Amino acid sequence: MQRSFKVILEKNESGGFTVTVPDLPGCVTQGRNRKEALEHVQEAIEGFLEALVIEGLPIPSSSEMEMDEVRVSY
Repeated sequence: MQRSFKVILEKNESGGFTVTVPDLPGCVTQGRNRKEALEHVQEAIEGFLEALVIEGLPIPSSSEMEMDEVRVSY
């Protein structure tokens, strides 16, 4: 079975990226660059889902999510 999950890539101050998966709380990884971070998160998601199956827990549905940007003054 194949599924798609949205991921969030955040640049680290020291370089590289941290990647989180909003629909899979606790599924977090890193990479030295964008490509590596995306490869790592694919592996992390697969492992996370495998653990859910082994434990007999449901696989979360992908949420409808949008991102935008809001400018503020402070």
